[in-house]
Amino acid sequence: MKWWFVLMGLFLVSCNSTQLVDTWKNPDISSYAPSKVFIVGLTSNIEARQKFETELKDALEIRGIEAMRSLDVPNLSFKSQEMTRPEMDELETTLQNDGFDTVLFSKIIGIENKITYKKNYDGYDETYKKFGDDFLKYQDIYYNPDYYDEYSIYHAETTMHCICPKKERSLIWKGYIDILDPRTYDKTITNYVNLVVAVLEEYQLISPFSLNEEKTEEDVIK
Repeated sequence: MKWWFVLMGLFLVSCNSTQLVDTWKNPDISSYAPSKVFIVGLTSNIEARQKFETELKDALEIRGIEAMRSLDVPNLSFKSQEMTRPEMDELETTLQNDGFDTVLFSKIIGIENKITYKKNYDGYDETYKKFGDDFLKYQDIYYNPDYYDEYSIYHAETTMHCICPKKERSLIWKGYIDILDPRTYDKTITNYVNLVVAVLEEYQLISPFSLNEEKTEEDVIK
């Protein structure tokens, strides 16, 4: 494993507040070569979902992997009503019949609110001991809105699932990614997609050398 590659990628994306926290790869699979991928970005923000699924689709297609957005399935909606288990099984069967062997599923699994106190309120001697000194030092907590910064960390997860016909449906890979205080989703989504693709390539779960190759079901899992 070329961990230097992953670390370099982490350094680059951390500058953009998108950080890989942890990953897991199925130990029974040495490499994976998806032929047709179904992309799902689970969010109620339609614009963000469209941008994410489109950018990930484009990233896979330039690597020779056929891909389709969940937005392009007319009857698939995550907003109108909850899907039942039979409906999900039917969807997976339909995807298999249409030649899909892989699903990439991304979602936000938690939001954490943070407060960072600024360090420019140090005009008093650190040896203060009286209540009056203590109060005067920290009273800006109430009076000055710039005393601290509030921000949010979005905990996201992307998973790769095999839905190959005649193969046991299984989890191939899972990645946990933190998105720090995203102000606009455009740049954040691009950084997220770039990070996911870089990690999948490093783990040999997608191949950049498959532009002219045709894969059979036996080639998908090794």
